[in-house]
Amino acid sequence: MQTLFILNDAPYGSERSYNALRLAKALAKREGESVRLFLMGDAVACAKEGQEVPHGYYNAGDMVRMVGGEVGLCSSCLDARGIKVEELIEGSHRSTLSELAAWTAEADKVLVF
Repeated sequence: MQTLFILNDAPYGSERSYNALRLAKALAKREGESVRLFLMGDAVACAKEGQEVPHGYYNAGDMVRMVGGEVGLCSSCLDARGIKVEELIEGSHRSTLSELAAWTAEADKVLVF
């Protein structure tokens, strides 16, 4: 079963992206499940390398890594926020709406946060 998660919110402030990543991680652990993440808008910052958070607070970059699977980031959203490819966590990549459309068509389930 292929599930696509589309995240829109910033990694910190609200808990929408945090909760999406928690669910994606739990789902990815299940037998026969495959998870893809597509980050757009302020959610592209979830995949920024080098996040430093207070002790005991979650780190969105680490959570994205823990989910595994494919991680695409909206190119125009990255550009608008001045985030370069070199600043992204390993395993994530610049992506496009064309790839998001293909992933959506291939997915059994699409969850939007």
